[in-house]
Amino acid sequence: MLIMENVLLALAGLKSNIMRSLLTMLGIIIGIASVIAIMTVGNSITVMVNTQMQEMGANNLTVGVSAKSTSEETTSSGLHFGAGNRRSMDTEDYITDDMIDSFLEEYSDNIKYTLLSSTVGSGTAIDGDLYAYVNVVGYNEDYMEYNDPEILAGRTFIEKDYENAQKVCIVSDYFVNNMFDGDTSAALGSAVEISINGKYYTYYIVGVYEYDDSTWSSNSTEDTTTDLYIPYDTARTQLHTINDGYESFTLVTTIDTDSEEFADTVETYFNTMYYSNNDDYEVSVTSMASMIESMTTMIGTIELALAIIAGISLVVGGIGVMNIMLVSITERTKEIGTRKALGATNGSIRLQFITESVVICIMGGLIGIILGVVLGSVAATYMGYSASVSIGAIIIAVAFSMAIGIFFGYYPANKAAKLNPIEALRYE
Repeated sequence: MLIMENVLLALAGLKSNIMRSLLTMLGIIIGIASVIAIMTVGNSITVMVNTQMQEMGANNLTVGVSAKSTSEETTSSGLHFGAGNRRSMDTEDYITDDMIDSFLEEYSDNIKYTLLSSTVGSGTAIDGDLYAYVNVVGYNEDYMEYNDPEILAGRTFIEKDYENAQKVCIVSDYFVNNMFDGDTSAALGSAVEISINGKYYTYYIVGVYEYDDSTWSSNSTEDTTTDLYIPYDTARTQLHTINDGYESFTLVTTIDTDSEEFADTVETYFNTMYYSNNDDYEVSVTSMASMIESMTTMIGTIELALAIIAGISLVVGGIGVMNIMLVSITERTKEIGTRKALGATNGSIRLQFITESVVICIMGGLIGIILGVVLGSVAATYMGYSASVSIGAIIIAVAFSMAIGIFFGYYPANKAAKLNPIEALRYE
């Protein structure tokens, strides 16, 4: 009950001098608003990045051949290679189909997809005045199933297309709009000639997929470059790499497999079984989950640093609260003397002024939270992200406002509590 009375007294005091109260709160309002706005923008970016990377595959493992990190190695022939004179990678350093097949046979329960892709290049399909920009990319069967494009007309690739490296392709609806005036029936079965760096490649359209332009910067026009899918071995045949191995490929683990732990298993397997005698190159595995964690940590660190800088204004605001409380005590010296003469204890006087300080800070904090959420949401939207308010930041802001009120209000409250009642009553 005593606390409630003190809160009402504090509100009455604020109401009696609204302008001074608002000016006192201003530092708290600016500080809290800045912190909340920064946390809101940071949280929005984090959510967006996580969502995008999750869509790319949180349980994906990129397996690639990389140079060994040691400063000097000795080859089997006795030659020394340092970091600056390591030999260039050749086909004997690549991961082969036999290596992958052997690995998949042993760890089939942990692997859902093995993704293989090969880019022929970016080029242009031209037919008279009609044209379309494409990126010709070859996917294996697993990649097409994993990518799962929405087929609007025709079909996806069949087993014969992959096995015989057929010159067939699946094009986007954007491609069909540009080259066939949107007529998918006319497009199916038609031959298209793609010019890539002066070379011409001919493919026959077997399917049309819906182009997904929901990217970070989706300004799709008639000049948009879309993917033209071909079978993986078709791409390798045209690039004359059909008998080469792989510098990298991607594994998609099953949902019940810990991708972080399995990444170590993959590295150990390849480096023990196949690369133990390779003095220059080894297999390294990058987990998408670790990339997400690293990105989130980096954004969180930047966000925290900016929040701390913005939080400096809270200290300034707290000093302002302390200053105005000291002024208030000076103005109300007689009131304090009267209360003490009537039997008020030092504790009750102290509680009264600490409560008043906390009320000022909480009210400033609430206004700052509202302002911060609005500013943060506007900033996030302006930057192209969906606004995501950090509830944790709001809770911390409220708690911090109370802490500031208690910390900076204690000294003035303690000073008021220790006033001599006789001197206080005689104060002019």
